[in-house]
Amino acid sequence: MQKNPKIPDNYQTVMVYLIVHEAEKFIRFTQNVFGASLTHKHMRDERTIMHGEIMIGECTLMFADATEVFLPRVDSMFVYVEDADISYRKAIEEGGAALTPLADQPYGRSGGISDPFGNIWWITSVNKS
Repeated sequence: MQKNPKIPDNYQTVMVYLIVHEAEKFIRFTQNVFGASLTHKHMRDERTIMHGEIMIGECTLMFADATEVFLPRVDSMFVYVEDADISYRKAIEEGGAALTPLADQPYGRSGGISDPFGNIWWITSVNKS
């Protein structure tokens, strides 16, 4: 299927939009665990991110700091990484909590963590064959 030319580069037809407490820390978490790159950050004031975007691989995730009007909205994400063992360990070191241990599955090596912001990440790498 060909991409709609009206959708901006680095955007997908459907994209995650998270509202989290401590969005600056969310940025660092995704950078340290998934190698995310910050592509956009617009501030509401000197401490509050009104709109931010990171890229993990080829996918953009949008996010903002929670406010009195925009309460936290978290999600679950399935993310492919080069090495699930390394990313899972980094996620725990960065304050994540194990939900399911890493295990070999028919679709790859996978495990679940909850990040410090309430999101769930299913960290998976393709089986090496």
